Amino acid sequence: MASVLGDTTCAIHPDRQSVARCPSCEQFFCSECITEHEGELTCANCLKSSVEEVIAAPKEKRLLHLMPFVQLGVALVLGWLLFYLVAGTLADIPDEFHDGTIWE
Repeated sequence: MASVLGDTTCAIHPDRQSVARCPSCEQFFCSECITEHEGELTCANCLKSSVEEVIAAPKEKRLLHLMPFVQLGVALVLGWLLFYLVAGTLADIPDEFHDGTIWE
């Protein structure tokens, strides 16, 4: 790898010798163009795209965090509707049925 770095120049500054290769885009960069992020060397373009992915991800996760509350709301509405329909059906039963006279 050292011999490959010695023979290459920076992708942005062609007059400078490269010191590292970005693992994402696999281009060679000088010491000013490469940076360390989370223990890994990376170029500015790859770092920018990875940061944009991290920023975009929480929006999707926020919707997933709301899902249990939406499910609870739907369950409460369905439970109330079921209770309302059963209570309405029981209220429609004639009074004679409750008195026990219908069975005589």
